[in-house]
Amino acid sequence: MVSVVISGGQTGVDQAALRAALALNIEIGGWCAPDRQSEAGPIPPVFTLRETPEERSPGAPMVPRSLRTEWNVRDSDGTLVIAPGHCLNSPGTQWTIECAQRLRRPLLLIDPSANLAIRQVRGWIDSSQIATLNVAGPSESECPGISDLTVSLLRQALIIGP
Repeated sequence: MVSVVISGGQTGVDQAALRAALALNIEIGGWCAPDRQSEAGPIPPVFTLRETPEERSPGAPMVPRSLRTEWNVRDSDGTLVIAPGHCLNSPGTQWTIECAQRLRRPLLLIDPSANLAIRQVRGWIDSSQIATLNVAGPSESECPGISDLTVSLLRQALIIGP
């Protein structure tokens, strides 16, 4: 059962995951970029994220905010990447996938519009014994509408019960 949801605080999937967790009274956290910046300006203070000392990871110096991505993968029991297929190509999303594979952390890529998405997420969380869930995916500007899809998916997938 998920007890903590973490993300990097970007618009889109990251902030939507934190909003869904708060609505379900699930603890939130994670690492964000220095100065708490997102594409829409400062990350809202309600999202209790810690700033990384640097923006970029030595492993991905060309990817913006890559250090917080790497640390969130490292500090979680598994990473859920939420994105329709046409939105999987962003450098940040690809770096998230690469980090999970490199660090040998459970990883699930899910299209939030898929018929069985809720069931797949629940099954993966249970089978992988995820307590701290890292949620990642494209920003709202890269994939318009992803925030609402993420909130809807997670509010249903993370509730306790059948």
